[in-house]
Amino acid sequence: MAGSVLITGANGTLAIPAVDHLLKNYPDYTAILTVRDASAADPNTQRLRETISRYPGAKASVQKLDLTSLAAVHNFALTLSEEIKAKQIPPLKSIICNACYWNLVGDPELTGDGYDKTFQVNHIAHVALVLRLVDKFAQDGGRIVMFSSEAHQPGRATLEKIPPAIPEDLDLLVNPVPHDDKRAAGFHRYGNSKLVTTAWTYALNRCLEKNQKFSKVTAVAYNPGGLVDSRMFQKNISSSLSLLMQYVILPLLPLLKYKNPQMRTGAESGVDTIELALDRVHSGERGYFELLEKDESSPESRDEVKQQKLWKKSAEWAKINKHITALQGEFE
Repeated sequence: MAGSVLITGANGTLAIPAVDHLLKNYPDYTAILTVRDASAADPNTQRLRETISRYPGAKASVQKLDLTSLAAVHNFALTLSEEIKAKQIPPLKSIICNACYWNLVGDPELTGDGYDKTFQVNHIAHVALVLRLVDKFAQDGGRIVMFSSEAHQPGRATLEKIPPAIPEDLDLLVNPVPHDDKRAAGFHRYGNSKLVTTAWTYALNRCLEKNQKFSKVTAVAYNPGGLVDSRMFQKNISSSLSLLMQYVILPLLPLLKYKNPQMRTGAESGVDTIELALDRVHSGERGYFELLEKDESSPESRDEVKQQKLWKKSAEWAKINKHITALQGEFE
């Protein structure tokens, strides 16, 4: 049974090939594609529209969604819920929480909601979206894809100088302390957002599994690999890092992949994302995946006490309560 596939950051390096793969191989699905800037002035959104235009009759829409505004996220989720309820759009088959942000050259940036921008875009906004829409999946279930990264695990990422860690005071995640080394601190904020998202996904799965109504909805924390052609290496990074990626890493990618399979392109990961999201691989499974292999996430992300603390705190940050999510029993 086909349904709808919701993708955030749908004009990104991974997302555009994912959309292409979805429309080409699974045309019965309805693609709901959200972007920060839906105007014709955005070249990446235009690339997305050009991709869609290659498939006449494609059931796809490009919609504006600014993840730096929780009000916008809640309003979007409410509108989509009403459209699904009215049968204007098929029930969800997958939510792909792809949108991502980092800043490796500046101090922490606060959104209008008062949270660190990296953490809100990568984690909090997606928590709000998922918990508002969890009851809008098809009767035969579906899959939620949260995006992790090797950056969530201390000692793995080349750019890491400050290991990711869940602080005792969780509010330090949303209001991080500035640091003299902007690159180190910026990547630390990014790694922390991926660590928290990975840990939160375990807690989400426990809630889904014990609720008979939602037990057919699975959640995965997916590490798509290090996307060396990502647009993230073109913005909010030093010129030296950008040049390194463009003129050294990318040309040598075929050789580097033999040593580190994590190094890959957005096109490769985009295809895998759709296969995972539509339950074509590892059907019915939950947990952490690296590329398309079930794997073990970092020890800290598997700490159930920390998972539960993050579950409750994430809902608070995302302005979720028992009145606006179908998982009411988890927020009494």
